Amino acid sequence: MANRRKNNKSREKDSEWQERVVQIRRVTKVVKGGKKLSFRAIVVVGNEKGQVGVGVGKASDVIGAVKKGVADGKKHIVDVPLNKSFSIPHPSTGVAGGARVFMRPAAPGTGVIAGGAVRTVLELAGVRNILAKQLGSDNPLNNARAAAEALDSLRTLSDVAEERGVAIEKLYA
Repeated sequence: MANRRKNNKSREKDSEWQERVVQIRRVTKVVKGGKKLSFRAIVVVGNEKGQVGVGVGKASDVIGAVKKGVADGKKHIVDVPLNKSFSIPHPSTGVAGGARVFMRPAAPGTGVIAGGAVRTVLELAGVRNILAKQLGSDNPLNNARAAAEALDSLRTLSDVAEERGVAIEKLYA
């Protein structure tokens, strides 16, 4: 009886995570006997409460690739500090490969102004008001990773105060 209850709780924990497939690609590997087909899935996992991760999975079928992508995404979770207006505390830039993603906080009511994979990452992170721009590459994987890096580099006032060993009030002075 206790085992069944425990299993139900773990299922509830998983249900708070949302997953969205950004891209599914059919990729080939050339081997001695010809071409071996497999699928690559880029998946974004988030709980819309300030946690998001980008994962990649490869398998011989689409369902397996998506499952592996979700597992990989949960391994690469980043925490996003959100303010009262569900925006980010300060402007930030993230780089991954040839992709650069620039993000700027926005006033309440603005919405998520971003394109492609970056929009998916921001929505699943729980950000509701933001301005973002993809610069350089249009590769969805690198853009998603750059967005995750930009969100990971964000710091709140309390983080900075703790790092410097001063009170939050003294940061303004």
